[in-house]
Formats: sequence, structure tokens, C-alpha cells
Amino acid sequence: MSDNILYNYKKKTNVTFSIFKDLLLTIFCIIILSSCVSMSQINPDLEGIINKKDLSFKFREYNSFIFVDVDSQALFLLKKGTVHKYYKISTSVYGTGNKENSLMTPLGIHKVSEKIGDNLPLGAILKGRVWTGGIANIITKYIDTDEDLVTSRILWLEGTEEGLNKGPGIDSKSRYIYIHGTAEEGLIGQPASDGCIRMYNDDVIELFSLVPLDTEVWIY
Repeated sequence: MSDNILYNYKKKTNVTFSIFKDLLLTIFCIIILSSCVSMSQINPDLEGIINKKDLSFKFREYNSFIFVDVDSQALFLLKKGTVHKYYKISTSVYGTGNKENSLMTPLGIHKVSEKIGDNLPLGAILKGRVWTGGIANIITKYIDTDEDLVTSRILWLEGTEEGLNKGPGIDSKSRYIYIHGTAEEGLIGQPASDGCIRMYNDDVIELFSLVPLDTEVWIY
């Protein structure tokens, strides 16, 4: 009788251990797969993107700058040639272009000419670059509203290339092209703005704190 009890105990123990081992293996696989996905999201092939766009500049020579890839709706903060931060963004729903009143996102080299909204609360609504005192209702669902609210922070861009994004009728700063937060976070990752570069509010607050004035912003 005692031998049977011992046998059954060992059998149950082995089964339990086998189930536990399978469970641990499953959890481990999930963690590895999740890590792979995360790494592919935060370390995209920037050099591949640059080569594909046939850009001739050597980004490793820059100490720090921002690169906006319109095709993938992504913004990269580079430091000494490596991706320091990567964010999903939204450029214009009307495409790319430089003409005044086109509501398009301008291409080319810009710089951060002004930073507005330091220490404002997340979701703070800015009109005319001044906080209204209101806080936006952040929409995380795929909903396009009638308003293009500017929220949380503003990085006001100035074009640096005469005839492309600087000068009469095509001037990015005169067109009020910003990197800014949005109330329509559910649309981030696809073209959705009226010309500016939209970011998640948490992301634009972080980016705002990381880049100084005159940081170059390449939009391609």
C-alpha cells in the first residue's frame, strides 16, 4: 500500500513539474517575442531609411538632431549617429509641400527656433502659442475631430533652406509649422495633421526636455 502511495505521489509530482516547466517555457517565449517586437519598434533601420531616400548628409557627424521620416510616420532623435529616442508621429493629411495655406508638411532642413509651453500640464491647450487655461480631452480612439488642437508643448520650426522652406510664400516659420502634442492621439502613426508634426503628449513633453534651441530638424 505504501509503495502504491509513493508511486502515485511521484507520478503526480512529475506531472505537476512537467506542467510547471511547460508554463515557464511559454512565459519565457512570450517575453522573448515581446522583447523582439519592442526592439524593432525602438531601433528601426534609420540608415536604411536614409539610404532609401538617397540623402547625402552624414548623420554620424552631428552631435544631436531630429530626423522626421514622413513615409513611416516616425521621428528620431539622434545623438552622435545613434538613435537616442524614437517616436510615432503624424504629419499632414494633405501630404508634403511648402506653399503658404497648403496645410502640407514642409520638407528639408529646419531648426527649433522657439520652445513654448515649459512646465504646462499635460494636455494644456495652446492657441496663438498661449495657454488658454483649458486641458484637452485626449482621444485615444481612431476619431478625427473638427479641431486641430495644439497641446502640451510647441517646438516652433524655422526653415533654413532658401527657396525650399524659407522665404516669401514658402516660409515654414511664417506658416506656423510646429512639433506639438495633439488631442487626437488615436490618429498618431498616420498622416492626420494640418501641416504640423503631431506627437503623443507624453512624447512631446519628453522631446521638449531633451532638445535645445537651434536643434536641426530634418524632414524627408
